[in-house]
Amino acid sequence: MKRRFYIDYPQEHFEGHAHRYRCAFCKIETTRINGHLEGHKPDCMYRQAMVHAGFEMEDGVGITLLNTSDEED
Repeated sequence: MKRRFYIDYPQEHFEGHAHRYRCAFCKIETTRINGHLEGHKPDCMYRQAMVHAGFEMEDGVGITLLNTSDEED
């Protein structure tokens, strides 16, 4: 199975930032995850659970090394 976006993972705030969030499991920022399973770390509990449930990852999609998100609010 594939979804267009995977956005149902638990998220937490970055301390001191009003609009920055990250995965509660692997601590990767949501703007880097960008709705893809591959955006989570390979050992992320959410990613592993989704793959185990039969959801497929996209070929050639991964964590973008270029971080273009704002560092400040």
